[in-house]
Amino acid sequence: MRDPYEVLGVPRGAGAAAIKSAYRKLAKKHHPDSNKNDPKAAERFAEINTANEILGDEDKRKQFDRGEIDAEGKPRFQGFPGGGGARGRADPGGFENYTFRSGGGGGGGAGAGAFEDILNSMFGGGMRGARPGAGGGAQFEFDTGGIGLDLDVNAAMSVSLEESVQGGEKRVRLPSGKELNVKIPVGVTEGQQIRLRGQGENAPGHPPGDVLITISIAPHPHFKVEGADLRIDLPVTLYEAVLGGKVRVPTLGNAVELSVPKNTSSGRTFRLKGKGLPKAGGAGDLFVTIRIMLPDGNDAELEALMEKWRDLHPYNPRSGLG
Repeated sequence: MRDPYEVLGVPRGAGAAAIKSAYRKLAKKHHPDSNKNDPKAAERFAEINTANEILGDEDKRKQFDRGEIDAEGKPRFQGFPGGGGARGRADPGGFENYTFRSGGGGGGGAGAGAFEDILNSMFGGGMRGARPGAGGGAQFEFDTGGIGLDLDVNAAMSVSLEESVQGGEKRVRLPSGKELNVKIPVGVTEGQQIRLRGQGENAPGHPPGDVLITISIAPHPHFKVEGADLRIDLPVTLYEAVLGGKVRVPTLGNAVELSVPKNTSSGRTFRLKGKGLPKAGGAGDLFVTIRIMLPDGNDAELEALMEKWRDLHPYNPRSGLG
């Protein structure tokens, strides 16, 4: 994976706000739901999320800057303090082995045994044992056994506002191309992660990783989300605003009727209690803002009526603006 600073396009000295802003812009631009015809969109989105997981976390960012973890957040092998040295090689399973040489202790006597004891205490007996070295000293092979091996897979999934409230099931495509059916829990929120255990990558001798799916809630064509509350602009006719009456208002459940008082101005907001999103102990509210809509095209009768009304009942709603 590329350097996370390069992925997010920020300098190494960037502040937390700049990193957060860069991540949001890139995540919105490369979200798979906005690039359905691009087969690599999901892979880029996953790369952006991984970069943000490192740079957006102060501790992980410091670890990366110090070279303790790599661009995927996996620990780097740092070596061991003191003498001896180590050399690494890969075994057929793809894991790294390290050979440690004891220093200056003679022909594998007490010095070699002490070094073996140290390694066994540090790594839980993970050494392959001692064998004579070329210089008379003992040398030990130690298999890392996948220390810090990350087999988890990150993916993103967009759900509708209705799906986030009611739950359901949706198919998601992983960066590897594999597709899975994902059960959406009731009340899932923006940024929440769903973990699919055992569905991640595999490696010999290790349990399979998990799939971590980050949820985003797609913009709704009518409702704007504000915490547990919802807002909606409700178009009404000129005569409904003047004469009043009952108008139908959509909700996430069944539509309800709102009584609009006579002479209601555009921009007036009404609150429908409990018609928002579920929350602890109840539900949020739905705020309905009136928007007066005139008929399309020219209407000679309406214009004549307004001219007459203007001459008989003049008023200035902008008088308080100076």
